[in-house]
Amino acid sequence: MSDYDRNAQARWGTSVDRAGQAEIDQGLRSYMLGIYNHMTLALAVTALVAMGIYMLGASNPLVQTLYRTPLKWVVMLAPLAFILVLSWRFERMSYSSLLMTFYAFAAVMGLSMGWIGLVFKVGSIVQAFFVTTVAFAGLSLYGYTTKRSLSGLGSFLIMGLIGLIVASLLNIFLKSGALAFAIHMIGVLIFAGLTAWDTQRLKEDYDYLMQDRSLLAKASIMGALSLYLNFVNMFQMILALTGERE
Repeated sequence: MSDYDRNAQARWGTSVDRAGQAEIDQGLRSYMLGIYNHMTLALAVTALVAMGIYMLGASNPLVQTLYRTPLKWVVMLAPLAFILVLSWRFERMSYSSLLMTFYAFAAVMGLSMGWIGLVFKVGSIVQAFFVTTVAFAGLSLYGYTTKRSLSGLGSFLIMGLIGLIVASLLNIFLKSGALAFAIHMIGVLIFAGLTAWDTQRLKEDYDYLMQDRSLLAKASIMGALSLYLNFVNMFQMILALTGERE
């Protein structure tokens, strides 16, 4: 009788464990899907704003004001201001205000990227976007499914990103074509690695966030921001390497 009780308890425990794990897996899928949905919508907002700039044309007075006057520095640096606000204040912001700020950032990013359609041929932009989409999907899938820890790679990539930013700022003054080519090549590799690393990091963070639904919802927006930045930067690097100019 005692053996029966133990066996029944073992089977019952296994059933509960499986049900609990299934619930966690479903929650994780919903969390990651939310991140990708936010990211996709933000990319759509960015693309629409950039397309609007392209449709206005290079000779439009508004476009001339945005990209041919000192106002261009405001347009270029405004996305950075949004990133700082989102990064430093997201815990104190409500979900709705955080979401609206994220999409406002995406619109401002589209404004700062509007020059792309004025410089590169449309076919090159479409090709670079397609290549970036395929690469991003594969890298993110790898980060999600791999059993190998990418935590050590993350530290190396962050250091590489800092070096990339410094080199990019330096090349504003040097205007070296060879250095620009190296920056873009290395940039593609760095943002490719960050895509896989961020995906794994976001997946692992779910275990710590699942107990707080409010924080989980806001974390999905910040996760979308990370992946969005990886996608946009990888796209710009690929376009700079392969794009044909007007």
